[in-house]
Amino acid sequence: MNHATASAAQFFLQLSVILVACALCRMLMRSIGQPPVIGEMVAGVLLGPSLLGALFPNLAHALFSQETRPVLFAVAQLGLTLYMFVVGLEFRSDLFRQHLRTAAAVSIAGILGPFVLGGGIALWLSHLGGFFANTVTGPMAVLFIGAAMSITAFPMLARIILEQGLSGTPMGTIALAAGSFDDAAAWILLAVVLGCIAGSPLLAVAALVGGILYALLCLKAVHPLLKWLGNQSTAESGLMGTLLILLSLGAWFTDAIGLYSVFGAFFFGMAVPRNGMAEKAAERVAPLTTTLLLPFFFTYSGLNTRIGLLNSTTLWMICGLITLAAIGGKLFACYGAARLSGESSKDSLTIASLMNARGLMELILLNIGLQAGLITQTLFTMLVLMAVITTLMAAPGFRASKKFSDNSC
Repeated sequence: MNHATASAAQFFLQLSVILVACALCRMLMRSIGQPPVIGEMVAGVLLGPSLLGALFPNLAHALFSQETRPVLFAVAQLGLTLYMFVVGLEFRSDLFRQHLRTAAAVSIAGILGPFVLGGGIALWLSHLGGFFANTVTGPMAVLFIGAAMSITAFPMLARIILEQGLSGTPMGTIALAAGSFDDAAAWILLAVVLGCIAGSPLLAVAALVGGILYALLCLKAVHPLLKWLGNQSTAESGLMGTLLILLSLGAWFTDAIGLYSVFGAFFFGMAVPRNGMAEKAAERVAPLTTTLLLPFFFTYSGLNTRIGLLNSTTLWMICGLITLAAIGGKLFACYGAARLSGESSKDSLTIASLMNARGLMELILLNIGLQAGLITQTLFTMLVLMAVITTLMAAPGFRASKKFSDNSC
C-alpha cells in the first residue's frame, strides 16, 4: 500500500471514529435534555489528549498522528466555513427593528458585563504570564478575552428557540436580535486583535478596511447580482455552483487580508437573497455540513484541549474564576437589562439563559486565537471548559424559567 492510499485509509478510519463518537455523545445529551451540539463538543474533547490520549496514548497517536493533522485541519476549516455560510443564510437583520429597545438593552448588557469582568481577568493573567503569547500586549489581551466572554451561541440559540416553539414570540425575537448583535461585536473585536497581532498598523488597517469593503461589496453588489441571477435561472444546481464559487472566493479574500474565512463565509451568507434562494441553499448545505464536516472541527478543537495542563489548584481556581465571570457577566447582566426594560421575571430568565450559552461560536473564536498565536494551550483549555459549562446551562435555565412560570400561575 503506497503512502497516498495509506493516508486515505487512515482518513476514513478517523472519519468513522469521529462520527461514531459524535453519534453516541449526541444520544447521551438528548437523554438528559441537552442540545445535540453539546454532545459533539464533548466528543471532540474525549477524542483528544484529555481522555483518549491519556488512557490509550499509543492508540490516540496512531489514530490522530501529527502527519494527519493538516488534513484534519483542512476538513475542519471546510466544515467551519460552510457552517458559517449557513449561519449567514439564517441571519435575520429585520429582528433589530422588532422590540428594538429591549433587544438593544440586553445586547449592550451582554457585551459590557462580560467585557468588564473578562478585561480585568485578562490584565491579571497577562501580568502572571504563561497564558498569552509574549507579543500580546495588555490591551490586546483585554480585547480578546472580552470578545471570548461576550460572544453568544447564536446558531444554537436560534435552534433552541425553534425547537421550543419560541419563534416569533417577543422573548425569542429579543434573544435572537441581542445574540446576533453580541456576536457581531465579538467578531469586530477579534478582527481588531488579529490586525494588531500582525505586527504592523498598516496590516491592521488593511484587515479592518478590507473587511468593511468586503461586507459592503456583499450587501450592495453581490446581493442584487444574486437576485438577478435567481430571476434569470431556474436551474438550482447552477445557482448552487455559483454560490459555492463565490463563497470560496470570499473565504480566500478574507483569509488573504488577515481575517479568517469565517468572516467571508458569514457575510456572503447574509448577502444571499431571502426570496427562496437562501432557504434552498441552507436546506442543501446544512445537513451534510453539520453531520459530516463540522464534527472534524470539534475533534480538531479537542486535540488542542489538554485538561491535563490544568495540573495545579491555582490553575483550576483560575479556570473556575473565568467560568464564574463569564456566567455572572452574561447571565445576570442580561437578566437585569430585560427586567429593567419591562420584561417579566420568567421571560427575562429565559432570555438570559439563552444569551449565556457560548457553544460553537466560542470554539471558533478560541481556535482562531490559538492559531494566530494569541493564547497558550492552557488558557485555550480553560476557555473551552467555560464554553462547555455555559452551554450546558442553557437547557436547564430554560426549563427553570418554565417551571417558575408554572409555579407563579
